Amino acid sequence: MSFRLRVFALVLLVAVAATAATAWLTLRQVTGQLRESAAADRQSVARITGELHAYGSTHGTWDGVAATVRALSRETGQRIRVGTGGQGQIADSDTLLGRDPRPGGTAPPLLVDPRPRLALPENFDPGSLTKITGTMIHEYGAGVTYAACLTRAGHTVTVRPGKYGVPVLQDGGKAPGAPAGSASCARAESAPTAVSRENLAATATCRTTRAPELHHCLQRVFTERTAAVGPQPLTVRLGAVDDAGQTLAAGPTALVAAGVAAAALACALLLSRAVLRPVRALTAASRGLGEGDLGRRVPASGKDEIGELGRSFNRMAGSLQDSEERQRRLVGDIAHELRTPLANLRGYLEALQDGVLEADAELLDSLHEEVLLQQRIVDDLQDLALAEAGALTYHRRSLDARELVEACRTAHSARAAAAGVALEVRGAGPGTVRLHGDPDRLRQALGNLVGNAVRHTAPGGGVRLELEERDEKVRIAVRDTGSGIPAADLPHLFDRFWRADAARGRTTGGSGLGLSIARQIVADHHGAVEVASEVGVGSVFTVVLPAPRGGVRDQHGRLDP
Repeated sequence: MSFRLRVFALVLLVAVAATAATAWLTLRQVTGQLRESAAADRQSVARITGELHAYGSTHGTWDGVAATVRALSRETGQRIRVGTGGQGQIADSDTLLGRDPRPGGTAPPLLVDPRPRLALPENFDPGSLTKITGTMIHEYGAGVTYAACLTRAGHTVTVRPGKYGVPVLQDGGKAPGAPAGSASCARAESAPTAVSRENLAATATCRTTRAPELHHCLQRVFTERTAAVGPQPLTVRLGAVDDAGQTLAAGPTALVAAGVAAAALACALLLSRAVLRPVRALTAASRGLGEGDLGRRVPASGKDEIGELGRSFNRMAGSLQDSEERQRRLVGDIAHELRTPLANLRGYLEALQDGVLEADAELLDSLHEEVLLQQRIVDDLQDLALAEAGALTYHRRSLDARELVEACRTAHSARAAAAGVALEVRGAGPGTVRLHGDPDRLRQALGNLVGNAVRHTAPGGGVRLELEERDEKVRIAVRDTGSGIPAADLPHLFDRFWRADAARGRTTGGSGLGLSIARQIVADHHGAVEVASEVGVGSVFTVVLPAPRGGVRDQHGRLDP
Protein backbone atom coordinates (compact mmCIF):
# COMPACT_ATOMS: atom_id res chain seq x y z
CA MET A 1 0.00 0.00 0.00
CA SER A 2 1.36 3.42 -0.93
CA PHE A 3 2.24 5.96 1.75
CA ARG A 4 -0.53 8.30 0.54
CA LEU A 5 -3.12 5.54 0.89
CA ARG A 6 -1.84 4.69 4.36
CA VAL A 7 -2.12 8.32 5.46
CA PHE A 8 -5.61 8.54 3.97
CA ALA A 9 -6.68 5.30 5.66
CA LEU A 10 -5.26 6.48 9.01
CA VAL A 11 -7.02 9.85 8.82
CA LEU A 12 -10.23 8.13 7.72
CA LEU A 13 -9.96 5.72 10.65
CA VAL A 14 -9.51 8.59 13.10
CA ALA A 15 -12.44 10.50 11.58
CA VAL A 16 -14.73 7.45 11.65
CA ALA A 17 -13.68 6.62 15.22
CA ALA A 18 -14.25 10.21 16.35
CA THR A 19 -17.64 10.37 14.63
CA ALA A 20 -18.70 7.01 16.02
CA ALA A 21 -17.55 7.89 19.53
CA THR A 22 -19.31 11.25 19.42
CA ALA A 23 -22.49 9.72 18.04
CA TRP A 24 -22.41 6.94 20.64
CA LEU A 25 -21.82 9.39 23.47
CA THR A 26 -24.52 11.77 22.25
CA LEU A 27 -27.03 8.96 21.80
CA ARG A 28 -26.21 7.51 25.20
CA GLN A 29 -26.43 10.88 26.92
CA VAL A 30 -29.62 11.89 25.16
CA THR A 31 -31.24 8.52 25.86
CA GLY A 32 -30.15 8.50 29.48
CA GLN A 33 -31.14 12.08 30.13
CA LEU A 34 -34.45 11.62 28.34
CA ARG A 35 -35.15 8.72 30.64
CA GLU A 36 -34.05 10.71 33.64
CA SER A 37 -36.07 13.69 32.47
CA ALA A 38 -39.15 11.52 31.90
CA ALA A 39 -38.76 9.93 35.32
CA ALA A 40 -38.24 13.34 36.93
CA ASP A 41 -41.27 14.71 35.12
CA ARG A 42 -43.35 11.77 36.27
CA GLN A 43 -42.18 12.32 39.83
CA SER A 44 -42.88 16.05 39.60
CA VAL A 45 -46.34 15.45 38.17
CA ALA A 46 -47.09 12.82 40.79
CA ARG A 47 -45.91 15.12 43.56
CA ILE A 48 -47.84 18.16 42.29
CA THR A 49 -51.09 16.27 41.71
CA GLY A 50 -50.66 14.35 44.97
CA GLU A 51 -50.15 17.47 47.09
CA LEU A 52 -52.97 19.32 45.35
CA HIS A 53 -55.26 16.31 45.84
CA ALA A 54 -54.27 16.19 49.51
CA TYR A 55 -54.96 19.92 49.85
CA GLY A 56 -58.42 19.61 48.32
CA SER A 57 -59.26 16.52 50.34
CA THR A 58 -58.12 18.12 53.58
CA HIS A 59 -59.52 21.63 53.24
CA GLY A 60 -62.75 20.96 51.33
CA THR A 61 -62.07 24.07 49.24
CA TRP A 62 -59.44 25.50 46.91
CA ASP A 63 -59.19 28.68 48.90
CA GLY A 64 -55.58 29.30 49.96
CA VAL A 65 -54.15 26.81 47.43
CA ALA A 66 -51.91 29.59 46.01
CA ALA A 67 -49.31 29.05 48.74
CA THR A 68 -49.10 25.36 47.88
CA VAL A 69 -48.78 26.17 44.15
CA ARG A 70 -45.95 28.63 44.88
CA ALA A 71 -44.06 26.12 47.02
CA LEU A 72 -44.47 23.32 44.46
CA SER A 73 -43.26 25.54 41.60
CA ARG A 74 -40.14 26.51 43.54
CA GLU A 75 -39.33 22.93 44.48
CA THR A 76 -40.03 21.27 41.11
CA GLY A 77 -39.10 24.10 38.75
CA GLN A 78 -42.41 23.71 36.91
CA ARG A 79 -44.71 26.50 35.91
CA ILE A 80 -48.08 25.56 37.48
CA ARG A 81 -51.49 27.00 36.62
CA VAL A 82 -54.60 25.70 38.42
CA GLY A 83 -58.28 26.45 38.03
CA THR A 84 -61.77 24.97 38.02
CA GLY A 85 -64.61 25.03 35.55
CA GLY A 86 -66.70 27.30 37.71
CA GLN A 87 -64.03 29.63 39.12
CA GLY A 88 -61.68 29.81 36.14
CA GLN A 89 -57.97 30.20 36.87
CA ILE A 90 -57.24 30.19 40.57
CA ALA A 91 -53.43 30.52 40.74
CA ASP A 92 -50.42 30.93 38.37
CA SER A 93 -46.93 30.26 39.70
CA ASP A 94 -45.41 32.91 37.40
CA THR A 95 -47.63 35.59 38.97
CA LEU A 96 -47.07 34.22 42.46
CA LEU A 97 -43.29 34.34 41.98
CA GLY A 98 -43.30 37.87 40.61
CA ARG A 99 -42.73 36.97 36.94
CA ASP A 100 -44.52 37.99 33.79
CA PRO A 101 -46.90 35.21 32.80
CA ARG A 102 -45.43 33.15 29.98
CA PRO A 103 -47.33 31.38 27.20
CA GLY A 104 -48.51 28.00 28.35
CA GLY A 105 -47.02 24.74 27.19
CA THR A 106 -48.59 22.24 24.83
CA ALA A 107 -48.96 19.43 27.37
CA PRO A 108 -52.58 18.37 28.02
CA PRO A 109 -54.05 19.55 31.36
CA LEU A 110 -54.25 17.25 34.37
CA LEU A 111 -57.44 16.74 36.41
CA VAL A 112 -57.27 16.54 40.19
CA ASP A 113 -60.54 15.41 41.83
CA PRO A 114 -60.19 15.46 45.65
CA ARG A 115 -63.63 14.00 46.38
CA PRO A 116 -63.56 10.54 47.95
CA ARG A 117 -64.88 7.41 46.30
CA LEU A 118 -67.53 5.61 48.32
CA ALA A 119 -66.45 2.10 49.34
CA LEU A 120 -69.60 0.11 50.23
CA PRO A 121 -69.48 -3.29 51.95
CA GLU A 122 -70.34 -6.37 49.92
CA ASN A 123 -72.45 -8.39 52.40
CA PHE A 124 -75.23 -5.86 53.13
CA ASP A 125 -78.72 -5.91 51.74
CA PRO A 126 -79.75 -3.12 49.30
CA GLY A 127 -81.82 -1.32 51.89
CA SER A 128 -78.92 -1.06 54.30
CA LEU A 129 -76.58 0.11 51.54
CA THR A 130 -79.04 2.80 50.55
CA LYS A 131 -79.24 4.09 54.10
CA ILE A 132 -75.41 3.98 54.41
CA THR A 133 -75.05 5.97 51.19
CA GLY A 134 -77.49 8.64 52.41
CA THR A 135 -75.72 8.88 55.71
CA MET A 136 -72.27 9.18 54.04
CA ILE A 137 -73.57 11.89 51.74
CA HIS A 138 -74.81 13.85 54.75
CA GLU A 139 -71.65 13.29 56.77
CA TYR A 140 -69.31 14.21 53.90
CA GLY A 141 -71.35 17.30 53.04
CA ALA A 142 -71.33 18.45 56.63
CA GLY A 143 -67.63 17.59 57.08
CA VAL A 144 -66.42 19.32 53.94
CA THR A 145 -68.54 22.40 54.75
CA TYR A 146 -67.00 22.46 58.21
CA ALA A 147 -63.45 22.04 56.79
CA ALA A 148 -63.96 24.84 54.29
CA CYS A 149 -65.22 27.12 57.05
CA LEU A 150 -62.22 26.25 59.23
CA THR A 151 -59.83 26.94 56.31
CA ARG A 152 -61.35 30.35 55.70
CA ALA A 153 -61.21 31.08 59.45
CA GLY A 154 -57.46 30.30 59.47
CA HIS A 155 -57.69 27.03 61.38
CA THR A 156 -55.70 23.95 60.60
CA VAL A 157 -57.78 21.03 59.42
CA THR A 158 -56.85 17.46 60.19
CA VAL A 159 -58.11 14.39 58.36
CA ARG A 160 -58.48 10.89 59.60
CA PRO A 161 -59.87 7.86 57.75
CA GLY A 162 -63.58 7.30 58.20
CA LYS A 163 -66.07 4.58 57.36
CA TYR A 164 -66.64 3.49 53.76
CA GLY A 165 -63.85 5.64 52.34
CA VAL A 166 -65.30 8.98 53.50
CA PRO A 167 -62.69 11.00 55.50
CA VAL A 168 -63.47 12.63 58.80
CA LEU A 169 -62.45 16.32 58.84
CA GLN A 170 -61.65 17.88 62.24
CA ASP A 171 -60.43 21.14 63.69
CA GLY A 172 -56.68 20.78 64.15
CA GLY A 173 -56.20 23.90 66.23
CA LYS A 174 -56.40 27.64 65.76
CA ALA A 175 -53.74 29.20 63.63
CA PRO A 176 -51.75 32.11 65.15
CA GLY A 177 -53.53 35.42 64.63
CA ALA A 178 -56.58 33.76 63.05
CA PRO A 179 -60.02 35.16 64.03
CA ALA A 180 -62.41 33.08 66.05
CA GLY A 181 -64.86 31.17 63.99
CA SER A 182 -64.87 27.53 65.02
CA ALA A 183 -68.20 27.89 66.80
CA SER A 184 -70.01 29.19 63.76
CA CYS A 185 -68.28 26.48 61.68
CA ALA A 186 -69.55 23.84 64.12
CA ARG A 187 -73.12 25.18 63.87
CA ALA A 188 -72.84 25.11 60.08
CA GLU A 189 -71.78 21.49 60.23
CA SER A 190 -74.59 20.35 62.56
CA ALA A 191 -77.41 22.39 61.00
CA PRO A 192 -79.98 20.20 59.24
CA THR A 193 -80.25 20.96 55.56
CA ALA A 194 -82.63 20.07 52.82
CA VAL A 195 -79.76 18.41 51.08
CA SER A 196 -79.71 15.58 53.60
CA ARG A 197 -83.40 14.83 53.05
CA GLU A 198 -82.93 14.96 49.30
CA ASN A 199 -80.00 12.61 49.58
CA LEU A 200 -82.10 10.02 51.34
CA ALA A 201 -84.74 10.33 48.66
CA ALA A 202 -82.16 10.04 45.86
CA THR A 203 -80.65 6.87 47.24
CA ALA A 204 -84.06 5.27 47.20
CA THR A 205 -84.00 5.32 43.38
CA CYS A 206 -81.18 2.74 43.43
CA ARG A 207 -83.20 0.16 45.38
CA THR A 208 -84.88 -1.09 42.22
CA THR A 209 -81.54 -1.84 40.47
CA ARG A 210 -80.13 -5.30 40.36
CA ALA A 211 -77.61 -6.31 42.94
CA PRO A 212 -74.50 -6.27 40.68
CA GLU A 213 -75.20 -2.67 39.66
CA LEU A 214 -76.21 -1.40 43.10
CA HIS A 215 -72.75 -0.40 44.23
CA HIS A 216 -72.11 1.56 41.05
CA CYS A 217 -75.44 3.34 41.28
CA LEU A 218 -74.95 4.33 44.88
CA GLN A 219 -71.39 5.54 44.19
CA ARG A 220 -72.72 7.71 41.36
CA VAL A 221 -75.42 9.14 43.65
CA PHE A 222 -72.75 9.90 46.25
CA THR A 223 -70.62 11.74 43.69
CA GLU A 224 -73.54 13.72 42.31
CA ARG A 225 -74.95 14.74 45.71
CA THR A 226 -71.59 15.76 47.13
CA ALA A 227 -70.59 17.83 44.06
CA ALA A 228 -72.51 20.85 45.34
CA VAL A 229 -70.66 21.01 48.65
CA GLY A 230 -67.24 19.40 47.89
CA PRO A 231 -64.38 21.09 46.02
CA GLN A 232 -64.73 20.99 42.25
CA PRO A 233 -62.16 19.01 40.20
CA LEU A 234 -59.03 21.08 39.71
CA THR A 235 -57.49 21.53 36.26
CA VAL A 236 -53.68 21.64 36.44
CA ARG A 237 -51.56 22.89 33.51
CA LEU A 238 -47.77 22.45 33.66
CA GLY A 239 -44.89 24.00 31.71
CA ALA A 240 -44.30 26.96 29.42
CA VAL A 241 -43.18 27.28 25.81
CA ASP A 242 -39.75 28.77 26.70
CA ASP A 243 -38.72 26.21 29.29
CA ALA A 244 -35.01 25.54 28.75
CA GLY A 245 -35.27 21.92 29.71
CA GLN A 246 -32.27 19.82 30.55
CA THR A 247 -28.94 20.18 28.74
CA LEU A 248 -26.37 17.53 27.96
CA ALA A 249 -23.76 17.02 30.62
CA ALA A 250 -20.42 18.52 29.64
CA GLY A 251 -18.26 16.07 31.58
CA PRO A 252 -18.74 12.91 29.47
CA THR A 253 -18.55 14.94 26.27
CA ALA A 254 -15.25 16.49 27.32
CA LEU A 255 -13.96 13.06 28.36
CA VAL A 256 -14.76 11.49 24.99
CA ALA A 257 -13.36 14.54 23.17
CA ALA A 258 -10.15 14.17 25.15
CA GLY A 259 -10.05 10.45 24.27
CA VAL A 260 -10.54 11.15 20.58
CA ALA A 261 -7.85 13.87 20.71
CA ALA A 262 -5.49 11.43 22.43
CA ALA A 263 -6.20 8.80 19.76
CA ALA A 264 -5.59 11.37 17.00
CA LEU A 265 -2.35 12.44 18.71
CA ALA A 266 -1.20 8.82 18.98
CA CYS A 267 -1.98 8.24 15.30
CA ALA A 268 -0.13 11.43 14.39
CA LEU A 269 2.88 10.29 16.43
CA LEU A 270 2.85 6.89 14.72
CA LEU A 271 2.56 8.56 11.35
CA SER A 272 5.34 11.05 12.08
CA ARG A 273 7.51 8.21 13.32
CA ALA A 274 6.88 6.24 10.14
CA VAL A 275 7.79 9.30 8.07
CA LEU A 276 10.64 10.76 10.11
CA ARG A 277 12.56 7.51 10.68
CA PRO A 278 13.47 7.04 6.98
CA VAL A 279 13.88 10.82 6.60
CA ARG A 280 16.40 10.87 9.44
CA ALA A 281 18.19 7.90 7.87
CA LEU A 282 18.26 9.72 4.52
CA THR A 283 19.55 12.89 6.19
CA ALA A 284 22.35 11.04 7.95
CA ALA A 285 23.26 9.10 4.79
CA SER A 286 23.26 12.24 2.61
CA ARG A 287 25.42 14.05 5.18
CA GLY A 288 27.88 11.15 5.13
CA LEU A 289 27.72 11.13 1.34
CA GLY A 290 28.60 14.83 1.28
CA GLU A 291 31.56 14.14 3.59
CA GLY A 292 32.93 11.55 1.18
CA ASP A 293 31.52 8.32 2.60
CA LEU A 294 30.17 6.96 -0.69
CA GLY A 295 29.43 3.57 0.82
CA ARG A 296 26.52 4.86 2.92
CA ARG A 297 23.13 3.29 2.17
CA VAL A 298 19.69 3.48 3.78
CA PRO A 299 17.24 0.65 4.55
CA ALA A 300 14.69 0.55 1.73
CA SER A 301 11.84 -1.78 2.60
CA GLY A 302 8.25 -1.60 1.46
CA LYS A 303 6.67 -0.66 -1.85
CA ASP A 304 5.37 2.78 -0.94
CA GLU A 305 6.79 6.22 -1.79
CA ILE A 306 9.14 6.21 1.23
CA GLY A 307 10.62 2.88 0.18
CA GLU A 308 10.99 4.08 -3.40
CA LEU A 309 12.75 7.22 -2.13
CA GLY A 310 15.20 5.06 -0.19
CA ARG A 311 15.88 2.87 -3.22
CA SER A 312 16.39 5.96 -5.40
CA PHE A 313 18.88 7.34 -2.87
CA ASN A 314 20.75 4.02 -2.82
CA ARG A 315 20.88 4.00 -6.63
CA MET A 316 22.18 7.57 -6.62
CA ALA A 317 24.80 6.71 -4.01
CA GLY A 318 25.79 3.65 -6.02
CA SER A 319 26.11 5.77 -9.18
CA LEU A 320 28.25 8.29 -7.33
CA GLN A 321 30.43 5.53 -5.94
CA ASP A 322 30.80 3.96 -9.39
CA SER A 323 31.60 7.36 -10.87
CA GLU A 324 34.22 7.98 -8.20
CA GLU A 325 35.64 4.55 -8.83
CA ARG A 326 35.74 5.18 -12.58
CA GLN A 327 37.43 8.51 -12.00
CA ARG A 328 40.09 6.85 -9.83
CA ARG A 329 40.58 4.17 -12.46
CA LEU A 330 40.77 6.85 -15.15
CA VAL A 331 43.51 8.69 -13.28
CA GLY A 332 45.35 5.41 -12.76
CA ASP A 333 44.93 4.40 -16.40
CA ILE A 334 46.15 7.78 -17.65
CA ALA A 335 49.15 7.56 -15.35
CA HIS A 336 49.85 4.03 -16.60
CA GLU A 337 49.45 4.99 -20.23
CA LEU A 338 51.78 7.98 -19.96
CA ARG A 339 54.32 6.62 -17.48
CA THR A 340 55.98 4.01 -19.74
CA PRO A 341 56.38 6.06 -22.92
CA LEU A 342 57.47 9.13 -20.98
CA ALA A 343 60.01 6.98 -19.10
CA ASN A 344 61.30 5.70 -22.47
CA LEU A 345 61.57 9.24 -23.83
CA ARG A 346 63.38 10.37 -20.70
CA GLY A 347 65.79 7.44 -20.89
CA TYR A 348 66.64 8.09 -24.53
CA LEU A 349 67.08 11.82 -23.94
CA GLU A 350 69.32 11.27 -20.93
CA ALA A 351 71.35 8.76 -22.96
CA LEU A 352 71.71 11.34 -25.72
CA GLN A 353 72.77 13.97 -23.21
CA ASP A 354 75.37 11.61 -21.69
CA GLY A 355 76.67 10.66 -25.15
CA VAL A 356 75.78 7.01 -24.69
CA LEU A 357 73.64 7.04 -27.85
CA GLU A 358 74.03 8.90 -31.08
CA ALA A 359 71.08 10.87 -32.50
CA ASP A 360 70.72 8.95 -35.79
CA ALA A 361 67.66 9.05 -38.03
CA GLU A 362 66.24 5.75 -36.79
CA LEU A 363 66.32 6.86 -33.14
CA LEU A 364 64.74 10.21 -33.95
CA ASP A 365 61.96 8.49 -35.91
CA SER A 366 61.26 6.20 -32.93
CA LEU A 367 61.12 9.13 -30.52
CA HIS A 368 58.87 11.08 -32.89
CA GLU A 369 56.48 8.12 -33.16
CA GLU A 370 56.31 7.84 -29.40
CA VAL A 371 55.53 11.55 -29.06
CA LEU A 372 52.78 11.23 -31.69
CA LEU A 373 51.29 8.33 -29.70
CA GLN A 374 51.17 10.41 -26.54
CA GLN A 375 49.73 13.30 -28.49
CA ARG A 376 47.00 11.00 -29.82
CA ILE A 377 46.15 9.81 -26.31
CA VAL A 378 45.88 13.40 -25.08
CA ASP A 379 43.72 14.35 -28.08
CA ASP A 380 41.46 11.36 -27.52
CA LEU A 381 41.09 12.26 -23.85
CA GLN A 382 40.16 15.80 -24.78
CA ASP A 383 37.61 14.65 -27.38
CA LEU A 384 36.07 12.20 -24.93
CA ALA A 385 35.85 14.82 -22.17
CA LEU A 386 34.22 17.32 -24.52
CA ALA A 387 31.79 14.71 -25.84
CA GLU A 388 30.72 13.57 -22.40
CA ALA A 389 30.30 17.19 -21.30
CA GLY A 390 28.20 17.94 -24.38
CA ALA A 391 30.74 20.53 -25.53
CA LEU A 392 32.11 18.70 -28.56
CA THR A 393 31.48 20.78 -31.66
CA TYR A 394 29.45 19.15 -34.46
CA HIS A 395 28.88 20.50 -37.94
CA ARG A 396 25.78 18.62 -39.00
CA ARG A 397 24.54 18.37 -42.55
CA SER A 398 22.94 15.93 -44.92
CA LEU A 399 25.33 13.21 -46.12
CA ASP A 400 25.34 9.93 -47.99
CA ALA A 401 26.07 6.88 -45.84
CA ARG A 402 27.60 5.05 -48.84
CA GLU A 403 30.17 7.80 -49.26
CA LEU A 404 30.91 7.62 -45.52
CA VAL A 405 31.54 3.86 -45.68
CA GLU A 406 33.68 4.12 -48.82
CA ALA A 407 35.76 6.91 -47.32
CA CYS A 408 36.38 4.82 -44.20
CA ARG A 409 37.45 1.81 -46.30
CA THR A 410 39.84 3.96 -48.33
CA ALA A 411 41.39 5.47 -45.19
CA HIS A 412 42.13 2.07 -43.60
CA SER A 413 42.91 0.00 -46.69
CA ALA A 414 46.66 0.59 -46.43
CA ARG A 415 46.77 -0.50 -42.77
CA ALA A 416 44.66 -3.55 -43.54
CA ALA A 417 46.89 -4.52 -46.43
CA ALA A 418 49.96 -4.14 -44.25
CA ALA A 419 48.38 -6.44 -41.65
CA GLY A 420 47.39 -9.01 -44.27
CA VAL A 421 43.67 -8.41 -43.67
CA ALA A 422 41.12 -8.07 -46.46
CA LEU A 423 38.92 -4.98 -46.10
CA GLU A 424 35.75 -4.82 -48.19
CA VAL A 425 32.34 -3.12 -48.36
CA ARG A 426 28.98 -4.82 -48.84
CA GLY A 427 25.57 -3.28 -49.50
CA ALA A 428 26.92 0.00 -50.91
CA GLY A 429 25.14 -0.29 -54.26
CA PRO A 430 23.76 2.48 -56.40
CA GLY A 431 21.45 5.05 -54.85
CA THR A 432 21.69 7.30 -51.82
CA VAL A 433 21.26 6.38 -48.14
CA ARG A 434 20.66 9.69 -46.39
CA LEU A 435 22.00 10.59 -42.96
CA HIS A 436 22.08 13.83 -41.00
CA GLY A 437 25.15 14.50 -38.93
CA ASP A 438 28.77 15.58 -38.80
CA PRO A 439 30.61 13.53 -41.46
CA ASP A 440 34.05 14.06 -39.87
CA ARG A 441 32.90 12.89 -36.42
CA LEU A 442 30.98 9.95 -37.85
CA ARG A 443 34.04 8.99 -39.92
CA GLN A 444 36.13 9.19 -36.70
CA ALA A 445 33.73 6.89 -34.83
CA LEU A 446 33.51 4.41 -37.71
CA GLY A 447 37.29 4.57 -38.19
CA ASN A 448 37.85 3.62 -34.51
CA LEU A 449 35.70 0.52 -35.01
CA VAL A 450 37.46 -0.46 -38.25
CA GLY A 451 40.91 0.12 -36.70
CA ASN A 452 40.05 -2.16 -33.76
CA ALA A 453 38.73 -4.82 -36.13
CA VAL A 454 41.88 -4.77 -38.27
CA ARG A 455 44.10 -4.83 -35.18
CA HIS A 456 42.39 -7.91 -33.71
CA THR A 457 42.15 -9.89 -36.97
CA ALA A 458 44.96 -12.32 -37.78
CA PRO A 459 46.67 -12.19 -41.17
CA GLY A 460 44.59 -13.92 -43.82
CA GLY A 461 41.35 -12.85 -42.16
CA GLY A 462 38.93 -10.23 -43.28
CA VAL A 463 36.98 -7.16 -42.16
CA ARG A 464 33.73 -6.30 -43.90
CA LEU A 465 31.74 -3.05 -43.81
CA GLU A 466 28.01 -3.72 -44.31
CA LEU A 467 25.47 -0.97 -45.01
CA GLU A 468 21.72 -1.49 -44.64
CA GLU A 469 18.66 0.74 -44.37
CA ARG A 470 15.71 -0.87 -42.55
CA ASP A 471 12.79 0.29 -40.37
CA GLU A 472 13.79 3.95 -40.76
CA LYS A 473 17.24 3.10 -39.40
CA VAL A 474 20.61 3.14 -41.10
CA ARG A 475 22.83 0.26 -39.94
CA ILE A 476 26.59 0.19 -40.56
CA ALA A 477 28.13 -3.08 -39.37
CA VAL A 478 31.87 -3.75 -38.97
CA ARG A 479 32.29 -7.54 -39.11
CA ASP A 480 35.66 -9.21 -38.55
CA THR A 481 36.99 -12.75 -38.41
CA GLY A 482 39.23 -12.11 -35.44
CA SER A 483 39.65 -13.97 -32.15
CA GLY A 484 36.33 -12.77 -30.71
CA ILE A 485 35.56 -11.37 -27.30
CA PRO A 486 34.55 -13.49 -24.27
CA ALA A 487 31.02 -12.84 -23.01
CA ALA A 488 32.37 -11.76 -19.63
CA ASP A 489 34.32 -8.93 -21.28
CA LEU A 490 31.48 -7.52 -23.37
CA PRO A 491 30.09 -5.19 -20.60
CA HIS A 492 33.56 -3.53 -20.32
CA LEU A 493 34.22 -2.89 -24.00
CA PHE A 494 33.33 0.79 -23.84
CA ASP A 495 35.16 1.52 -20.57
CA ARG A 496 38.01 3.96 -20.90
CA PHE A 497 41.50 2.40 -21.23
CA TRP A 498 40.02 -1.10 -21.07
CA ARG A 499 41.67 -3.80 -23.18
CA ALA A 500 41.01 -7.47 -23.48
CA ASP A 501 44.78 -7.93 -23.27
CA ALA A 502 45.57 -7.57 -19.56
CA ALA A 503 49.22 -6.84 -20.38
CA ARG A 504 48.13 -3.75 -22.32
CA GLY A 505 50.51 -4.56 -25.14
CA ARG A 506 50.80 -2.01 -27.90
CA THR A 507 50.77 -4.72 -30.53
CA THR A 508 47.29 -5.90 -29.61
CA GLY A 509 45.65 -2.71 -28.37
CA GLY A 510 45.55 1.03 -28.91
CA SER A 511 44.96 3.77 -26.40
CA GLY A 512 41.83 2.10 -24.99
CA LEU A 513 39.71 5.19 -25.74
CA GLY A 514 38.56 4.52 -29.28
CA LEU A 515 35.41 2.58 -28.44
CA SER A 516 34.39 5.08 -25.74
CA ILE A 517 34.76 7.97 -28.20
CA ALA A 518 32.87 6.09 -30.91
CA ARG A 519 29.96 5.30 -28.66
CA GLN A 520 29.73 8.91 -27.42
CA ILE A 521 29.79 10.36 -30.95
CA VAL A 522 27.08 7.94 -32.11
CA ALA A 523 24.99 8.73 -29.01
CA ASP A 524 25.26 12.45 -29.79
CA HIS A 525 23.76 11.59 -33.21
CA HIS A 526 20.80 9.87 -31.43
CA GLY A 527 22.12 6.46 -32.32
CA ALA A 528 23.62 3.43 -30.61
CA VAL A 529 26.47 0.94 -30.99
CA GLU A 530 25.53 -2.76 -30.77
CA VAL A 531 28.03 -5.57 -30.18
CA ALA A 532 27.86 -9.29 -30.91
CA SER A 533 30.88 -11.57 -30.57
CA GLU A 534 31.82 -15.22 -30.42
CA VAL A 535 35.25 -16.48 -29.37
CA GLY A 536 37.12 -18.03 -32.30
CA VAL A 537 34.60 -16.77 -34.84
CA GLY A 538 34.78 -12.98 -34.71
CA SER A 539 32.91 -9.85 -33.67
CA VAL A 540 30.31 -7.52 -35.16
CA PHE A 541 30.04 -3.84 -34.11
CA THR A 542 26.91 -2.21 -35.56
CA VAL A 543 26.31 1.54 -35.64
CA VAL A 544 22.56 2.23 -35.70
CA LEU A 545 21.56 5.78 -36.73
CA PRO A 546 18.09 7.24 -37.39
CA ALA A 547 17.23 7.93 -41.01
CA PRO A 548 15.85 11.45 -41.58
CA ARG A 549 12.19 11.73 -42.66
CA GLY A 550 10.88 14.41 -45.02
CA GLY A 551 14.31 15.77 -45.79
CA VAL A 552 16.93 17.34 -43.54
CA ARG A 553 18.50 20.75 -43.20
CA ASP A 554 22.21 21.53 -43.42
CA GLN A 555 24.17 23.75 -41.06
CA HIS A 556 22.90 26.81 -42.93
CA GLY A 557 19.22 25.82 -42.45
CA ARG A 558 18.68 24.86 -46.14
CA LEU A 559 16.41 21.90 -46.82
CA ASP A 560 18.34 19.02 -48.33
CA PRO A 561 15.82 16.38 -49.48
